[in-house]
Amino acid sequence: MLDKVLRLSLRNLLLIAGAWILCVVLHNLVYALLQDSFGPNGDEPFFLILAVVVIPAYFLLALAYTVVQWLRSPS
Repeated sequence: MLDKVLRLSLRNLLLIAGAWILCVVLHNLVYALLQDSFGPNGDEPFFLILAVVVIPAYFLLALAYTVVQWLRSPS
């Protein structure tokens, strides 16, 4: 199960990059549409946290898992 979720491949790298770009675009879009709701110093937190914390953390975890699995393989 972990191999399917955490092992990096070209497809997974593209999905991670696409998810990051989508979160950045959605953050800016939601902020632009609801700017009056957030106040003068407010910001849209959900997509910002996804783009800045969650997606990079997942990438680093998947990268570490892939490297460890590559080093453990007997080839």
